[in-house]
Amino acid sequence: MRHLLAERGLDDEVDVQSAGTGGWHAGDPPDARATAAARERGITLEGAARQVTAEDFDEFDVLVAMDRDNLANLRAIAPAGTEHKLRLLLGDGRDVPDPYYGGPSGFEDVLDLVESGCARLLDDLAP
Repeated sequence: MRHLLAERGLDDEVDVQSAGTGGWHAGDPPDARATAAARERGITLEGAARQVTAEDFDEFDVLVAMDRDNLANLRAIAPAGTEHKLRLLLGDGRDVPDPYYGGPSGFEDVLDLVESGCARLLDDLAP
């Protein structure tokens, strides 16, 4: 999403953060395989993993889940009246699959889905 925002000249307009619904990898950098696949596309992955908090529902206008399990986890912690902020990235009910189990092309395939999902989301949210 940050890459698309920069391409559209909107990188100073939108705050994008990444967080998981579990804390298993909190503090870890992005997966090396994902970083390498993104680098091949001219995309830089950086930062450290963190877990979603209830405060995120106050801080952000939209919280995007990659799959229905994560969407359910977000719904479980969403403060009352904030459920409208939740979306699935692909928007058509499909899940973004876990690239860890997708074989050699898993990260490439997932990046294709994430890029197209981010572009659609940005188009939907753009004024």
